Amino acid sequence: MDIKVFVDTDDDIRIIRRIERDTKERGRSLDGIIKQYLNTVKPMYHQFVEPTKRYADIIVPEGGENQVAVDLLTTKIKSILLKRGSKRIDNNSDSTI
Repeated sequence: MDIKVFVDTDDDIRIIRRIERDTKERGRSLDGIIKQYLNTVKPMYHQFVEPTKRYADIIVPEGGENQVAVDLLTTKIKSILLKRGSKRIDNNSDSTI
């Protein structure tokens, strides 16, 4: 069984995460990050990524911060694995993303 999940995160959160990552890990300038985001990343997201939301079985608002959605997905995945005969499912794992 396939589960199609769309993790929906606000535009503001996405740009903040990109700025933090690209300045710290890639040494990029703020101007360069903003220019790339506005000219390429955001339009491509709205053209190619966001339309796939309609095909999702589950849409998770607030990204990985939505603990209810994370817990529901964890429970469902464990159930599927048990039905498939998985020999080990770690019930002590932290169910955060």
